[in-house]
Amino acid sequence: MILQQLVNGLAVGAVYSLIALGFTMIYGVLRIVNFAHGSIYMVGAFMGLTVAKHLHTNLWISITVAMLGAAILGILVDHVSTRQLRSADPYSALLSTLGVSIALSVTAELIWGSSTQPFPSGMAVHTYEVAGVVVNSFFLIIIGVTLVLMVALYLFVQKSPLGVAMRAVSHSVDTARLMGINVDMVIRMTFAISGALAAAGGVLVSVYYDAIYPSMGYVAGLKAFTAAVVGGIGSIPGAILGGFLLGLAENFGAAYLSSGYKDAIAFTILLAVLLIKPAGLLGRHLVQKL
Repeated sequence: MILQQLVNGLAVGAVYSLIALGFTMIYGVLRIVNFAHGSIYMVGAFMGLTVAKHLHTNLWISITVAMLGAAILGILVDHVSTRQLRSADPYSALLSTLGVSIALSVTAELIWGSSTQPFPSGMAVHTYEVAGVVVNSFFLIIIGVTLVLMVALYLFVQKSPLGVAMRAVSHSVDTARLMGINVDMVIRMTFAISGALAAAGGVLVSVYYDAIYPSMGYVAGLKAFTAAVVGGIGSIPGAILGGFLLGLAENFGAAYLSSGYKDAIAFTILLAVLLIKPAGLLGRHLVQKL
């Protein structure tokens, strides 16, 4: 039973980690929280559904199209909600992204309807049992895709010229401009990458649960934000750690306490971490000068 909940928690935690990476990347560069991120996760999943349903594509093409579409959507969200507010009070940009999130949710309902729909993955489900633990092939796909994307993101941020530029902008926007870095382009690419990661998570979780609906981004966005804060928002390893911790805690709590406490467990963890270590488990304390 414990091993089974561990497997289930890893699957959920992997998705939380992917979405949390988007939150932490944007916060690391702009120092704002993008509350439209959960809606991008949802719209990306619906993009994958549309391709799978009407073009009868396989899962890999659906994920690729969803990631590309969500990357473009992420750039549009930046252009509409944050570009003109980067030098303003950070709460203005936060409220702007919240408004965009609501607009995306309403638009999704108008386009795809408000009912829950199945996700045609086009792949046969194989079930394996090892030491009493039941694992299906979709779990292996979720873990595999998540690990590949995490490693790719790490190598991109650490080794590529654009990744170096992102790290420079995260330290100081003004200094990065003086060094000749195109800050606007870096920010656009940050929104694009965060959107692509969210869409991959959206398609994977829709296939795993065989369900997709317009309000799915709200709870997932809150949980991913919680994971990012728990791990240390602005820290890529922290987002990964926070996502897996949250997924494991939720599943063990639902199994041994009650499924009704799942959300309460997530936010209790958030409060406990903020009380003990306000910067998060792997976060850095930033001193703001007035």
